[in-house]
Amino acid sequence: MEAEAALELVKHGATLLLLDVPQNTLIGIDTQMFFSGPNFKGVKMIPPGVHFIYYSSSNREGNEFSPIVGFFVEASPSEVIVKKWDSKDERFVKLSEEEGERYAQAVKKLEFDRQLGPYALDQYGDWKRLSNFITKSTIESIEPIGGEITIISESEMVGNVHKTAMEKVLAEQLKNSKFLKPDKKSPSNSCYYTSIPRVIKLKGVSGQDLTNMNLDKTHILETILTKQYGGSEDSLLGELQFAFVAFLIGQSLEAFLQWKLVVSLLLGCTEAPLHTRTQLFTKFIKAIYYQLKIGFQKDSKDTSRAGNGATTSLDESLLSADNFLRHLCKDFFSLVLDAPMVDGDLLTWTRKLRELLEQTLGWDFQLNSSVDGMHLEEDDEFAPVVEILDNPDH
Repeated sequence: MEAEAALELVKHGATLLLLDVPQNTLIGIDTQMFFSGPNFKGVKMIPPGVHFIYYSSSNREGNEFSPIVGFFVEASPSEVIVKKWDSKDERFVKLSEEEGERYAQAVKKLEFDRQLGPYALDQYGDWKRLSNFITKSTIESIEPIGGEITIISESEMVGNVHKTAMEKVLAEQLKNSKFLKPDKKSPSNSCYYTSIPRVIKLKGVSGQDLTNMNLDKTHILETILTKQYGGSEDSLLGELQFAFVAFLIGQSLEAFLQWKLVVSLLLGCTEAPLHTRTQLFTKFIKAIYYQLKIGFQKDSKDTSRAGNGATTSLDESLLSADNFLRHLCKDFFSLVLDAPMVDGDLLTWTRKLRELLEQTLGWDFQLNSSVDGMHLEEDDEFAPVVEILDNPDH
């Protein structure tokens, strides 16, 4: 890149200035990771917009890392985000407004330029595909108090929540660190995710109607869109992406559970994809396609030492250890691909998602069921469950 163009990017882009960072600390932004050397003080040339910043302290040898701590930001053009390392709590903290402004002016005068690593713009496209529906409003409505997302605050959830086979795999992976100890100084700090029911439970509704509602989750989707998102489809997709980033990069179990709920809700609809919410489902399938495609990339550009700490790769065992995604995709693919009339964009992205899962995970989506394309095995967690209240006749 020519010097003049690089200078323009430095001035227009945002800057993350990190002070007093211990050597060998893992610092990440979006899908990019850095390991701090003696002169490292942050990242420059950050494109304006939403980003996920995260970090992990290491032992002296630099081969074992603490659980990830991450937070979302919306960076303005030329903004300087200043954080200072607190060696006692091993976390980044904010500076006073006056001190922060002093450092920001120094950054704008290029006084720290040689100590700042450039944001890898060739990876920005992947990040945008993972976050294009996340807005400042998404962040403010979901982020925990203080903004920091970390599995440390979820230690109770990891130990006590009833988990499926897949969630147990994830919990074990996240707990497999000598650094993961409950932090008694900081109480549990959960994100404010939208409550999404797995099944509908209504009084005075016939068993047949309840069964239909739970076989086709369109009714649940419409209710949630109206009551929780003010009718905004993009807000639902923003939460889907927020949860996936917090899970994939921030290593949050809580985020994984929410991602799973949103995916299960959408893939469990039959009326909405073909008739009432086709545009939403086209955007959804495209979003989850890139989540899985980017998550499964094996030729990650992260530094090789990332294998000892955090990674931005999705472990195939997390999806293969249980059957929720495979079963839901199988029914959804059948719904769309066998429909007599279907939107062209939805059809295209559904085919792309099926091919990705077949090629990446070796899943076979050929129908072999005897009942209307349904494929439910024994102990299938996502088999329809109907609970009838106050209606003994049914």
